Amino acid sequence: MEIHTVGVAGLGHLGRGIAACLLAHGFRVIGHARRPETRAAAREHIGRAVSELIQHGAAPQELASQWPGRYEEAEGLEALAPCQFVVESVAEDPAVKEEVFQAIEGAVGADVPLASNTSSIPISLLQRGRRHPERLVGMHWAEPAHVTRFLEVICGEATSEETIRRTMALGRRLGKEPALVRKDVPGFIVNRLGYALYREALHLVESGVADMETIDRACRNALGLWATYCGPFRWIDLTGGPALYGRAQKRVWPTLSSAAEIPEMLEKLIAADARGTANGRGFYQYTEAEAKRWEEGYRQHAWAVCRMLDRYYPLDEP
Repeated sequence: MEIHTVGVAGLGHLGRGIAACLLAHGFRVIGHARRPETRAAAREHIGRAVSELIQHGAAPQELASQWPGRYEEAEGLEALAPCQFVVESVAEDPAVKEEVFQAIEGAVGADVPLASNTSSIPISLLQRGRRHPERLVGMHWAEPAHVTRFLEVICGEATSEETIRRTMALGRRLGKEPALVRKDVPGFIVNRLGYALYREALHLVESGVADMETIDRACRNALGLWATYCGPFRWIDLTGGPALYGRAQKRVWPTLSSAAEIPEMLEKLIAADARGTANGRGFYQYTEAEAKRWEEGYRQHAWAVCRMLDRYYPLDEP
């Protein structure tokens, strides 16, 4: 089945970015959100994303006038009936996703793949109770969705090879380098790696080894240097090889944190509703202007990384 129209169920922070990415690559999009203010914010975000793509030479000028004709806002999920593919991007709550998938199943054909944009919920869990569990797949995106190459495609226990093939193909058409996660483990690939890093960073602060600013600076100047160029295995090969790192790991690994509980430092921030730049309170404090500066800096960095990747890892034609 050729994919022309894609549904996006949920137009929050990531959903609206997914819609922008789809529209930028020529798809017709039906975007669903219950609240009018969410739909309005999504349309505004898409317009900004398109302008950004044009500004950076990643899309033709005509996209600015073309995308509104290919974008339909939907208050109800029944409007997704014409879609050949649907991406769900609602709250990270299995019960909420279950309700949404149940409604989508009543709207679309039995052979339409259903992808869940989740960063940690097991796909196999979401497949339980589905009429056609083989067509449900994980599709983990990252912001800015219209810029980054990142996409994880996650197999649940029942996901069919045909669903995987179609999801991977769609990802490539969207300018992504999809990473196929064959085993449905909590956190998938990048979040498992990230959580290990975050735990050790918190452990170093609580152990008095260094403060947050120092750890951030060390990470930025070391991990930040190589992580945008290669992954951990290639980095080991470039800097001494497995034999060298293996000897060092024998000394360091026993000293790393293996805590299963959230550290007290993080518990206090959770209790204080610390949402980082979103509300000005996180590990650091932000004024509104500072938050905007950091967020805009990240977006510009994402463009710089993509340009670097285009040089060293040119994408194959989809």
